[in-house]
Amino acid sequence: MGSSSNPAHKAGVPRTGLVWGINRGHPTNRRVLAPRRVQSKGVSSERVKTIRSIIREVTGFAPYERRAMELIRNSKDKRARKFIKRRIGTIGRAKRKMEILTTAIAEQRRSGH
Repeated sequence: MGSSSNPAHKAGVPRTGLVWGINRGHPTNRRVLAPRRVQSKGVSSERVKTIRSIIREVTGFAPYERRAMELIRNSKDKRARKFIKRRIGTIGRAKRKMEILTTAIAEQRRSGH
């Protein structure tokens, strides 16, 4: 059981230099590391967002997405989520897709389609 298991050390609390206590251990300084490229994984750039929005505008929605949107409009959210889950695999992806489709429906209502 080393001193690294102490959560206070990770929080940047200075060590006391004592052998015992909550901040025990030799006093050291935390290294400030430059952010790595991998830490921005999953964050889409403006360019990618623009391209995806244009593609969505041109191609529209897939048939399963249109059916799910119809279910959402008829306030059958749970049925729609289960339907999407069967189509794309996991409940997490289904929830994310539901979010996208509900915002798309709200956008259509606002624009007057």
